[in-house]
Amino acid sequence: MSKALRLCMAQMTSTNRHAGNIAFVQNAAMRAKADGCELLALPEASGFLNNDIDDATPHVVNAQSDPFIMACCEMAAKHGLWIHTGSTPVVAPEETRFLNHADLIDASGNIVASYNKIHLFDVHLDGRLPTGESARYAAGDQAVVVDTPWGVLGLSICYDLRFPHLYRDYAKAGAGIMFIPSAFTVPTGQAHWEVLLRARAIENGAFVIAAAQVGHHDDGRHTYGHSMIVNPWGEVLADMGSEQAGLFMADLELEEVERARRQIPSLVNEKLYELKTLH
Repeated sequence: MSKALRLCMAQMTSTNRHAGNIAFVQNAAMRAKADGCELLALPEASGFLNNDIDDATPHVVNAQSDPFIMACCEMAAKHGLWIHTGSTPVVAPEETRFLNHADLIDASGNIVASYNKIHLFDVHLDGRLPTGESARYAAGDQAVVVDTPWGVLGLSICYDLRFPHLYRDYAKAGAGIMFIPSAFTVPTGQAHWEVLLRARAIENGAFVIAAAQVGHHDDGRHTYGHSMIVNPWGEVLADMGSEQAGLFMADLELEEVERARRQIPSLVNEKLYELKTLH
């Protein structure tokens, strides 16, 4: 296993059509390779962000035919660069709804792992309309870890962040890097984003890579930004702010995972217990 990973993290303001987002990622992949990066991490909805289901539906296809995914495979092979696609909507088999779908692509352009968002963002913030992601998306039902040159990686998307048992299971499966690509709302981002990312890193002694959407989008929504990298000790290595799209290059020292888990061995100390309810 490699002892270090040079990573490029992208913060995007994705459009409601694939073409503009593909152009952004083409430039990002070229710059990442030129800067010596081995992996490019993209945010949730990097391929396509459109809350208008009627406008979106004609442009959403199955994963095998998706133009954004195919473009990412071509870019990975062209530049010899691993790409985590963040996510993009694809047609769910035997469903009228979409899947919020992520792929990890190797440096030869091959998809080595795929993940569909498990936890859907159905919330009711005071003073705002309900956010019913399940009206448009079907939930995935498989948590995914994948072995890579940098060890085991765990895949997740956005609202999954609020379910700590998912990341605990990933850590127990050996994952030292967790991907949490997101398109957080501004109110929940201001309240919870950093503290949850740091908690998932600290709890599991793992790197957290959280590429995010930022700014005002074609469909009218406004996303929080603040793409972050957090190390296994809970230190924020990168915070890309809330102003604009861009790229951040980082060198991850992967021995920090073992060091954090050795110092605070919560994965080893964890015990089974019974819950006693008193009335």
